[in-house]
Amino acid sequence: MELTGTVDAQDVLREMLTVLGGLPAADTEVAAIDLISLAESVKSSCAAVQAQQTLRLQELRSAAEAEAGVPVERRCRGLSGDVALARRVSGTAGGRHLGFARAMGEMPNTFARLRDGSLSEWRATILVRETGYLQVEDRRVIDHVLSADPATLDGVGDRALEALAKRIAYARDPQAVVDRNASAPKDRRVTIRPKPDAMVQLSALLPMKAGIAAYAALKQYADGLVGDGDRTHAQVMADTLLERLTGKAAVEDLPVAVDVVIAGDALVGFSDAAADVPGYGPIPADTARSLIADALDADALVTIRQLFAAPDSGALVAMESRARIFPSGLRRFMTRRDVSCRMPYCDAPIAEIDHAHPHADGGSTDSVNGNGLCRTHNLQKENPGWAVTTAIDDHGTHEARIRTPTGHDHRSRAPVCGSTAAA
Repeated sequence: MELTGTVDAQDVLREMLTVLGGLPAADTEVAAIDLISLAESVKSSCAAVQAQQTLRLQELRSAAEAEAGVPVERRCRGLSGDVALARRVSGTAGGRHLGFARAMGEMPNTFARLRDGSLSEWRATILVRETGYLQVEDRRVIDHVLSADPATLDGVGDRALEALAKRIAYARDPQAVVDRNASAPKDRRVTIRPKPDAMVQLSALLPMKAGIAAYAALKQYADGLVGDGDRTHAQVMADTLLERLTGKAAVEDLPVAVDVVIAGDALVGFSDAAADVPGYGPIPADTARSLIADALDADALVTIRQLFAAPDSGALVAMESRARIFPSGLRRFMTRRDVSCRMPYCDAPIAEIDHAHPHADGGSTDSVNGNGLCRTHNLQKENPGWAVTTAIDDHGTHEARIRTPTGHDHRSRAPVCGSTAAA
């Protein structure tokens, strides 16, 4: 089929969605395996289409902004946000996809393998990541060695692929590898991620020597205690980490403030509606009551702050201020209402409360015009062509509409809060 324009290309992809959605189940095991393999190749080819169109988007945006007189250093700002919304991912992921597409422009063989379905998007990403710090000519050598022949990487695992790319990179430019390793420690950090069953995953990115030493110290201590009590080796390591970080042997001894958003009737046991811990997510009512009861039993300071919600939707009610800067009470209210960044698909913590309609243009400082955003998206929406409007919908829920420079609209609704009291 010869395509004559964008409309034809869109029609083909829409037809492809329909065909794929209607595929019948395989009759035999052999056919099932073949379909699984072919579908994987189709996924890779679709990733190549996305990369190709992302490069084209950058080309068109840059040309339009050049014609409009935008300085070179300011062109294509906010482009990763367009990509993120189109791909229904976070802004950070949108930036990675934009970087991936740019890399494909420098790695023709990897791009070809992605298009023909013999290399997955993730494996192509490994090659991009492990060559991104090299000169273009060195990157292209690795691209040719590993991707020119589709058979080269047959049966090669992801870790082996990464090792191959690193080995060739070091042979091509040893100093670049040394410089990269020397600069890596600046990225050390500690992060936390919610996990199921009221658990969290605490992670640390450390220089290799420091990370191995920390793990070895915990393991050595646990090795000497296993068999002395009913804790497993893993539990001893986790408990030891907590004690060495905080100086406290038990969670109950830690003077840490945890916000729990819970409905009043659930707080007193008349309902089992789920509660919410900002930054973590929903937790069972029993767990929330236990957290509060444990704090009371430990003589911790427990405060109750009443927040009212609309009875039909659970949306928190409006608050307003005449000040330009959102006061602390109003900021707290919107942080509870929005939970995380209001840009669609972004789960980043709220860093800034911003006027959707700018205060300088007459925008009011109230909960309707206010939006909780991460720093990246608060800056991104200030780029030319971006616009954000807010309103309360027919169900009493706060809604934001984000319009991108291409004229595409995306809607974000505040999470339904079935809770009426924060403890």
